[in-house]
Amino acid sequence: MQDIKELSFEQAYDELEEVIAKLESGEMSLEEAVTLYERGRSLSTHCQELLDKAELRIQKLNEDGTLKPHEMG
Repeated sequence: MQDIKELSFEQAYDELEEVIAKLESGEMSLEEAVTLYERGRSLSTHCQELLDKAELRIQKLNEDGTLKPHEMG
């Protein structure tokens, strides 16, 4: 398995969808389900962190697409 921190948002989201589908199928042992659930939580956290970073970048843009000056204070 690839390190989650190296995954792009799209890769992590796709894998998260696969994890959810596998968990919903219920066709695994409890140990496998717990391991998969933990991976899913980590993927979800990674996706949220990437979305938060993107939101911060967008908030720093002016309407014309240039970066807003850093505000002191």
